[in-house]
Amino acid sequence: MPQISPREFTAVPLRVHSFLADVPLHDVWAIDLPAYREEVTLSEFLSRTNKHGGGAADAEFKRFPLAARALFGLRFFLGRIFRLEAEPKDAAAASFCNRLTAEDRERGLVEPGTADGLFRVVYRFENEQLEEVQNRTLHGAALSALYRSADGYRFYFAVFVRECAWFTALYMRLIDPFRKWIIYPALLKNIRARWEGEFRRS
Repeated sequence: MPQISPREFTAVPLRVHSFLADVPLHDVWAIDLPAYREEVTLSEFLSRTNKHGGGAADAEFKRFPLAARALFGLRFFLGRIFRLEAEPKDAAAASFCNRLTAEDRERGLVEPGTADGLFRVVYRFENEQLEEVQNRTLHGAALSALYRSADGYRFYFAVFVRECAWFTALYMRLIDPFRKWIIYPALLKNIRARWEGEFRRS
């Protein structure tokens, strides 16, 4: 479940490269998944593994190990105390949804701005989904993509971060060890388990 180079990621033909060209790519991860079936799309995968509702992000959180959930709980606790979770007043005007072209909206499978836990969907195409979060700490975006490889499928997860306060960079440096050693490995492990559970039987 490795963190990969931006060069590999930008070589994959995805809308996000031009869509967020001016937003720094913080990091990107990838995991290889077996091809139990042909023509699996990211949209199908997300829909099948969230059949009980509650939002994909919420469902993912419930599958995290105790250590990861404890870290999230601490972050949310501190966020409530320091009011870090509140969306800025200009959130609607600053939303990445405003960048969507008519073609993007026609391709979209989910209404832009749809809530998904702490995130809001910017767009979901067949094999690419972008979500955003805005609060007093940062304006971030999370990209999920599924790409057919020679031996199976490759799932990409990328994080883009736009600074919105003087402490954004400091905040990211503080949480990076937890993200890289606990949160993202747990996230990608869950992706693999969900993939196995849905498609190995097909």
